[in-house]
Amino acid sequence: MERLQAAIERAREQRDTRGPARPQRGPAKDKTGVDEAWAALPEIKLQRRLMLRNRIMTFRSSKESTPYDILRTRLVQQAQTNGWRRIAITSPHSACGKTTTCANLAFGLGRQTGTRAVVLDFDLRRSGLGRILGQKGEIPMEDVLSGRVPFKDVAMRHGPNLAFGLGFGTSHRSAETLQSEQTRRVLEEIEAEYQPDLMLIDLPPMSASDDNFGFLNRIDAAIIVAEAEQTTMTQIDVAERQVAELTNVAGVVLNKCRYVNGAYGYEDGYY
Repeated sequence: MERLQAAIERAREQRDTRGPARPQRGPAKDKTGVDEAWAALPEIKLQRRLMLRNRIMTFRSSKESTPYDILRTRLVQQAQTNGWRRIAITSPHSACGKTTTCANLAFGLGRQTGTRAVVLDFDLRRSGLGRILGQKGEIPMEDVLSGRVPFKDVAMRHGPNLAFGLGFGTSHRSAETLQSEQTRRVLEEIEAEYQPDLMLIDLPPMSASDDNFGFLNRIDAAIIVAEAEQTTMTQIDVAERQVAELTNVAGVVLNKCRYVNGAYGYEDGYY
């Protein structure tokens, strides 16, 4: 607990010194250069059955995708209103479904042809995003964030406007990596190269480690995903307070919630 509090204090001091956490773009490419950078990314190969088994429902608009589509639209509206671009997804504890939520938001954004989105797996201790997407690899995200491997070597594209940055393996220096100045530079380079309208960043649970506390002040806002019937109000309050000390809280999502009243056009389903 003392280590977490110390990390919060350091991050707060950095935020107060540097001003608002609004990230700055690097030198912008012209539109042709950006289009070419996106086109050069390899297409991700997805197994639809595996996606459905892992509860990724937003490949197309349907009654099952509706809750995520509503969340996507409200997030886009908030981002446009507030000038947000970097959006983190976190949770009070593990097993809340934050990575599944991140993936569903990603494919929902991919269906909006006027929006380009880059989705990054910064849960360096688990690398769950690649797993639920059925991907395998050898390059850890830590190698990208420390500058040893260029982002384009791990990035994959789904359609013309959605890109994933996936890492594999387990990092033993995740907190130090996320809090480093090199990670800040890598994010700025990705933004300058691909100029996404939104970046979704899958982060570890708030209670798992101090990984997030030196990083959240570098993003614009965060969504907190809670687990219905498991996450307590105290855990939500603590997570919301911790996030709010470092960045904007875009909202709290109640996941794994059973509806029996026909909400969102279907009954007795999980999302």
